[in-house]
Amino acid sequence: MVTGGGRGVGRACALELARRGAAVAVLARSAPEVHRVAEEIQAGGGGALACVCDVTQRAQVEAAVEAARSQLGPVTVLVAAAGVARGSPFLETTDEEWEEHLRTNVTGAFYAIRAVLPDMLACRWGRVVVVASTAAKVGSRYTAAYTASKHALLGLVRCVALEFAGAGITANAVCPGYLDTSMTEDNVRRISERTGRSPADVRAVLEGMSPQRRLFTPEEVASLVAYLCTDAARGVNGQGIVLDGGAVQS
Repeated sequence: MVTGGGRGVGRACALELARRGAAVAVLARSAPEVHRVAEEIQAGGGGALACVCDVTQRAQVEAAVEAARSQLGPVTVLVAAAGVARGSPFLETTDEEWEEHLRTNVTGAFYAIRAVLPDMLACRWGRVVVVASTAAKVGSRYTAAYTASKHALLGLVRCVALEFAGAGITANAVCPGYLDTSMTEDNVRRISERTGRSPADVRAVLEGMSPQRRLFTPEEVASLVAYLCTDAARGVNGQGIVLDGGAVQS
């Protein structure tokens, strides 16, 4: 099961897991996007289920898990990639922005993890991977809501990892730097509008935050996520693995 699977990193993870032989339930709020990804998997000979789901709504998450279980079998791999990312100066961060980040980035993952754990426990095998961010490791200006949510997400993963370590289940976070996705393009546009700098200049600043001076691709993240879902990664547990070219070394 991949939340946020309609585009960006979630889509790349769904396609990579399917390429490796998994049947994938693709979850996202946009019906056209989830159906398109599911059809892409099916066209390649894989098994897929499209589930329209808002991860901030517990009932929708539980219904999607039940649908996946009944149509594809027990859910033993969860990739929680649904997320929002918006920046604001601290004193301009609204209650609504704060709540949106926490509900989507943390509570949504909590609902999904809690819903699939019974299958993993019954199978005595499971993999939970959340897509966090380098913001789970370090703070930065203008990102209080986002950074707080990603720190909380990493804390959630570490607690799950320890509580279920003896049951054949691992839980980890992948923490990428700035990604070459539509979400980043939206942020580039907002920063450009707020600062008066050109989108090209804003993008160059984001690229320069990595020692490799580039944005990272969804496929790079998907490859790391897929590895963490294998038996070869059974000893990797409770980790926040950074993928940013070396800027954050912790």
